[in-house]
Amino acid sequence: MIRLHFTAADLGRITFAPAADALSETALSLRLSLRLGRARESRGSARTHRPRPAARQWHHSLRGGAGARAGVLAELVAEDGFVPDFLLQPSAHDFGDALEAAASTPVEHLARDLGVPAVSGRPGGLARPGRWAHELAQGSSAASRALRDDTRRYFESSVEPLWPRIRRDTLTDRALRAEMLLRGGVDALLTTLGTTWRWQAPTLHLPSASAYDIPLCGRGLLLVPSWFATGPMVMYRPEAATVLVYPMYDAEAGVPAGAAGPAEDRPEALAALLGRTRAQVLALLRSPATTTALAERASVSLAAASGHASVLRGAGLVETVRTGTAVLHSLTPLGRSLLAGI
Repeated sequence: MIRLHFTAADLGRITFAPAADALSETALSLRLSLRLGRARESRGSARTHRPRPAARQWHHSLRGGAGARAGVLAELVAEDGFVPDFLLQPSAHDFGDALEAAASTPVEHLARDLGVPAVSGRPGGLARPGRWAHELAQGSSAASRALRDDTRRYFESSVEPLWPRIRRDTLTDRALRAEMLLRGGVDALLTTLGTTWRWQAPTLHLPSASAYDIPLCGRGLLLVPSWFATGPMVMYRPEAATVLVYPMYDAEAGVPAGAAGPAEDRPEALAALLGRTRAQVLALLRSPATTTALAERASVSLAAASGHASVLRGAGLVETVRTGTAVLHSLTPLGRSLLAGI
C-alpha cells in the first residue's frame, strides 16, 4: 500500500496536467503490451492488471513483438510495475520535448532512477540492469542516442496512431473530474479517482505490492491521467508537487477501435424514430456527459435531460455510471452503431 499524506496546503494545491504525458504513455503502453503478450504465451488472462478493452484491441492490432519494436526502451520497462522516474515528464509540451528532457537527465538522477549501482534499502531500480543500462547511467552519449532513437521509433509505430483518441479520452476524463470537484469538493474527487483506492482524510491509500509513506509536504499533488496505466504510479519530487499517474475513466469500454466518429453520425435520420430532441441527445453523448452538462448541451431542463437519458438507457443506447454524487452518461456500442448507421 502506498499512502500519500496531505496537509491543508496540499489539499489546496491539487492540479491536473493539461494532457496525458506522451512519454510515460509510451512506456506504459510497452509495459502493458509485454504483459498481454506474456499472458497470451502462458494462456493466462492478465486479470490482475485489467486493461481497458480498447487497449487489448490496440495490442492485438500491433504487428510483431513489443520488445523487438521497442529496442532498448524494453530494458527500462518492467512487467512488475517499475518505470524509471525520468520517463515521466508531465511538464513537457509534446513527445519530442519529453523525450529530449528524459535523454538529458543528469547522470546522478539516471543512476538513482535505474538503481545502478544497486543500493541496499533504496526502493525502485531495474531488477537486472544490462550493459546498456549501465552505460546510460554512466552518461554514455551512444546509450543516450539509442534511447532517443528506439523510443521515438516505438512511439511513432505503436502509440502515435492512437494519440487522437487518447487526447479525446483525456478531455472526457478531465470533464468528469472537474464535475466531481465542483459538486463534491476535494473529498469527492479523491474518493472517485480509483475504484480500489481509499481516501481516509488526510491520507490517500493506493494499492501496491510495496509499502511506502509519502508526505506531500505542502507542495501539492499533480494528477496525470493515463490511457495505458492499470494502476497508480507515483513520482516524488523534492522541490515540486508529487506526481500521481492514474488510469483515466474508461468512457467507451467495449467500443471497437476505429468506431464511427462525428463525421459519420446521422442524428437527423433518427429523428423520426426517436424524436428530434432525443436524437439530438443521443448524438451529443458522443462525448460522455453528466446530466447537468447534457442539459446545457441540448438546451433543455435538467429534468428533461434526465428523462431523455433514462429512455435511451432503457433502449440500450446509453449507459449511466454513478460516480460519487454525479452520474455520467455515455453511448453503448449499440448507441454508437445506431448513430453511424451500422
